Amino acid sequence: MADFDSDVDLSGVASPAEAAELRRMIAVEQQKAQFTAQVHTFMDVCWDKCMDKPGTKLDSRTESCLSSCVDRFIDTTLTITNRFSQLVQKGTH
Repeated sequence: MADFDSDVDLSGVASPAEAAELRRMIAVEQQKAQFTAQVHTFMDVCWDKCMDKPGTKLDSRTESCLSSCVDRFIDTTLTITNRFSQLVQKGTH
């Protein structure tokens, strides 16, 4: 995915406040796109790990595997997010 060049000159198109808001909105959309890409990747990993043979119903082993896989993904994501947050807070103090 290509990132938006935040150094693009928007002075002819928008006021400084509008340009800043546009950059903020684009950054939020980029974060959403990155999150969506991560979810798709994790879904592929969990599918490959847990699905032996797709059928009309999930058996209990597959359901348990998928649930555990999702739980580990959430735990890992929260741990990484919290660690980055701590690093940012240390950097601003």
